[in-house]
Amino acid sequence: MKHASKGTPKKQATVTELTDKVGRATSIVLTEYQGIKHKQLEELRRNLKKTNAEFVVAKNRLLKRALRAAPFGAQGKPTAHSIKSIEPLLEQPNATLFAYGDEAAPLKELLKFFKAVGLGKTKGGILGTQVLTDAEVTRLASLPSRDMLLGILARQLNAPIQGLHYGLQWNLNTLVWALSAVKEKKRTN
Repeated sequence: MKHASKGTPKKQATVTELTDKVGRATSIVLTEYQGIKHKQLEELRRNLKKTNAEFVVAKNRLLKRALRAAPFGAQGKPTAHSIKSIEPLLEQPNATLFAYGDEAAPLKELLKFFKAVGLGKTKGGILGTQVLTDAEVTRLASLPSRDMLLGILARQLNAPIQGLHYGLQWNLNTLVWALSAVKEKKRTN
C-alpha cells in the first residue's frame, strides 16, 4: 500500500521551494512582520534582492517541514541541531529573511526598513551553523559589509610588505644621497 503524501500539491511545492531556500542560505533570520502593509513588503523585497537575499512569508508549519527536509552539515550550512534550536521561534506568525551571500548587508537593510516603518523586529536566526539570538542578529547587522571587511584584511596583510618596501627604499635612497654627496664633494675639491 502506498503512503499518501501530506498536503496539497501547492503546499508541497511551497515546502520544496522553502527547502531549496534553506539549503542555499548562508543565514536565516526569523522576524515579526505584523502590521506592515503589502506595498511596504514589496519595497523591502526589492531592496533585499539587491543584497542577494529574500524575505518570505510562509506558514510556520510549512517552514518547519522545509527546515527538517533541508540538507544539513555542508560547510557553512545549518545543522540539524541549529534548525531544531530555532523551531520554538516558529509559534507566532513569522517572515523569514534568507541571505545567500553577505550576511550583514541584508540584515542592515531589513533593520533600516523596520526602523523606517516603525514595525517589525527580528526574533533570532542561524548564521552558518551558529544559532543567533535577537541581540546577536542586531549585533551582526552592525558589522561592516563583507567587502569592507575583506578590504580591511587586505590592508592589514599588505602593511608589513609595504613597511619592508619603504624600509628598503629608504636604505637605497640614503645610499644614493651619500654617494651623490661624495661625488659632489670630490668635484668641488
